[in-house]
Amino acid sequence: MLRATFFISKIPPFFSILTHSIPPRPFLSLHLNNPSTFSHNAKHALTTTSDTLSIDKTPQKDDKTSVKLLGRARKKAGKESPEGVLKGKLGQCSKAGNVGQALSLYDDARKKGVLLNVDHYNKLLYLCSIGEGNKNGDGKVSDLGLKRGFEIFQQMLIDRVEPNEATFTNAARLAAAKEDPEMAFELLKQMKSAGIAPKLRSYGPALYGFCKRGDAEKAYEVDADMIKSGVMAEEPELSAILEVSVNVKREDKVYEMLHRLRTTVRQVSESTLKIVEDWFNSDYAAKNGKKNWDVNKVIDGIARGGGGWHGQGWLGSGQWKVVNTNVNEDGVCLSCGEKLVSIDIDPKETENFAVSLTKLACQRETMGNFNRFQKWLDQHGPFDAVVDGANVGLQNMHHFSFGHLNSVVRQLRELSPSKRMPLIILHVSRVTGGPAQIPNNKRLLENWKNNGALYATPQGSNDDWYWLYAAVRSKCLLVTNDEMRDHLFQLLGSSFFPRWKEKHQVRISVANRGPSLIMPPRYSIVIQESSNGSWHVPTITADDDHEVPRKWLCATRSRQKSIHNLSASNSTV
Repeated sequence: MLRATFFISKIPPFFSILTHSIPPRPFLSLHLNNPSTFSHNAKHALTTTSDTLSIDKTPQKDDKTSVKLLGRARKKAGKESPEGVLKGKLGQCSKAGNVGQALSLYDDARKKGVLLNVDHYNKLLYLCSIGEGNKNGDGKVSDLGLKRGFEIFQQMLIDRVEPNEATFTNAARLAAAKEDPEMAFELLKQMKSAGIAPKLRSYGPALYGFCKRGDAEKAYEVDADMIKSGVMAEEPELSAILEVSVNVKREDKVYEMLHRLRTTVRQVSESTLKIVEDWFNSDYAAKNGKKNWDVNKVIDGIARGGGGWHGQGWLGSGQWKVVNTNVNEDGVCLSCGEKLVSIDIDPKETENFAVSLTKLACQRETMGNFNRFQKWLDQHGPFDAVVDGANVGLQNMHHFSFGHLNSVVRQLRELSPSKRMPLIILHVSRVTGGPAQIPNNKRLLENWKNNGALYATPQGSNDDWYWLYAAVRSKCLLVTNDEMRDHLFQLLGSSFFPRWKEKHQVRISVANRGPSLIMPPRYSIVIQESSNGSWHVPTITADDDHEVPRKWLCATRSRQKSIHNLSASNSTV
């Protein structure tokens, strides 16, 4: 109760300008200093469920059955209460995008005195912000939802219901639907001033609103606020800023966005590639660039970044030659003939990543089990390769195949400089049961154990953490077709993992002749900026399908001019 009263007291009286169609209401001044309203509502809400039960609420500590029954009864009573029924119906409206029905339920609930909580209001605001008209092509309901959405948001604050991030974001979406990105940005600021941490989605309404309007400076302001708040923009946000920068001819921002796309998403979608292509084909892009540049600075920039970019701005002059092309397995562009580079990884980053991975694994696994594995790895490692045994053994098979797994192990051993076996990670159930009992498979397992090449993860563990940690710790190859998206989700906030994965993951291709290894690419599949000023931009392939050639955008200036300018720069250094 006190927290909610304190929270609402922190919200400045901005919300009276939420809509011009509704007269400003002095609801904040009327309700902020009247905590009794919230107190009464909170007390009523807390006692509603209990009053519907005729069960003894103080069971004996040793009566586990009574405790379970009481929990189930409370849960059932909550669902059957007016508040619970309303929540369920609003949820159905949300799935169907039915704004009109949701508004009818809201009006009926208010007439009946049903107490709405933040979940009710958030569902209503969400529906009003997306609008049924947007889904069915009927603008009338959308207009109604827009008007009622602002009223519902104001009523929520009048009712002293504490808003959260979803509340503000939905209200900002309403403002964006009203084509008022200023209001959306102001709501974001109000949310931050109330102590609520914004998410990436919180910035969307304001950012996309300014970009759509062509107000680049305001879009940059939102972007700066996002960076200050520690929120990392992803491709949709960066692509929107890139497009507005291209349209207003801000070559410095276009350059910045290309590099942010390079570090954040690495490969771009077709829609983003079209924006990049439009930039390089524009007359304005042809006019921008250094005719002479300091070669030493370019070389130093490439060395500091590990290769693949220099950060010294647009190099060269004249029209760009823009081609959609492919890159061969050696990293040579089939259009301009330039060889793309494999970008280095700082060893310190690898160590830091291993530490963070250990923390995550210990949080999700039994610490004793994982600690034992770490000690075992210290004694038997490092290895030249680690194999996700379950993934390899089941690849394109209905049943686990020790034969396929052994074929991969033999190939990796041949590739090893020391001819050492790779580390095979298998769950204990794979080692003791099923096909493991077949004599030939038993002999294989014994051979791997005797060579210190097999680790069986214990019951209840997730072997993914074991093989990923072992590969990172040993700084070696990892053999798996698992795309590791779950791990990537856990490790968001760092751009290291996709770079590490690209350089270390070996995939398996299974044909009639058996499994074969698909080694990591010899070059980095990432936006690359060359020392002569050319650019190569890769696109995303569907489901990382390695059989389909990846499309690249190659943008170069006249080769003769670039060589001349490099020579001229060299002569002046």
